[in-house]
Amino acid sequence: MNYPEFTSEHKSLMSKHLSKEIFDKLKTKQTSNNYTLQMAINSGLKNPDSGIGIYAGDKESYELYQDLFDPIIKEYHNFNTNDKHQSNLNVNDLKAPLLKDADDFIISTRIRVGRNLDQMPLGPSISDKQRNEIENIVSSSLNKLEGDLKGKYFSLNNLSKEDRDSLIKDHFLFKEGDRFLEAASLNNSWPENRGIFHNVNKTFLVWINEEDQLRIISMQKGGDIKEVFERLINAIKFLEKSMSFSFSSHLGYITSCPTNLGTAMRASVHIKLPKLANDMNKFENICDKYFLQIRGINGEHSESEGGIYDISNKRRLGVSEVQCVQDMYDGVKALIEVEKSL
Repeated sequence: MNYPEFTSEHKSLMSKHLSKEIFDKLKTKQTSNNYTLQMAINSGLKNPDSGIGIYAGDKESYELYQDLFDPIIKEYHNFNTNDKHQSNLNVNDLKAPLLKDADDFIISTRIRVGRNLDQMPLGPSISDKQRNEIENIVSSSLNKLEGDLKGKYFSLNNLSKEDRDSLIKDHFLFKEGDRFLEAASLNNSWPENRGIFHNVNKTFLVWINEEDQLRIISMQKGGDIKEVFERLINAIKFLEKSMSFSFSSHLGYITSCPTNLGTAMRASVHIKLPKLANDMNKFENICDKYFLQIRGINGEHSESEGGIYDISNKRRLGVSEVQCVQDMYDGVKALIEVEKSL
């Protein structure tokens, strides 16, 4: 493999930080799962408009290709090589009483985390056999859930038309990944050994073998942020009884995309802010103060509809899960107060 020729079209952090010196140092290395530098950077090479442009194939990738991953992680997360990540899943540490008039503004609340099994490669270098093993381990555990988490697992490969239509209607059905995931080998053998679990009330959802091996999601209508967080934590603690998740004292929960390292958490609300929408400078200043990201109603790169926005935490690595949700709660509270005053 020769040093790639980057053009002005390449915008990724990978292309910015992959010098010829680093390339020559890393190009012949491979992890114990046979994951190479070329595999790691392939998505960014094939897609010049990538934002990050690199994926890890296993936990070892972050150590073996540290010379490339570390500056990318530092720039994206403002997190240094010797920093330590601290996790906190204690619901009682979250100060988030139900906001007055919350449901007049907050349409829905959704908190998700990504998780990958310890001792398993990540999605970009996993084998079909290992993906099947993961589906069996995770679905078996999910099917043992009780109480308000009790539900049903749907394998994408075996979905009936009735089940598929139901999942599409509820916006639960995830589809084959985009060209960025395709180039990272995350769509291999689609849709084999992928599936969705949801509880009876449709407030708890797990995706198996999408970008990460588990995407654990708690959600509901309205603005009771603490209730949504508590449900998520209860589910995580249950799953941890039967499986170990890949974790590093430096990088937190290990994920295939470096943007999700740390908590691997995205805590968000869909919220109506039609007046603030007319003053985006004020809107953005409030969100910046609380480390929040503003997105359109359908997620990243989408537009708002009717003054409704998706507001979520921006920080993931170097801050705890509680702090991520606290950022979101405090920022949403401030946004509502300003919206009311306009």
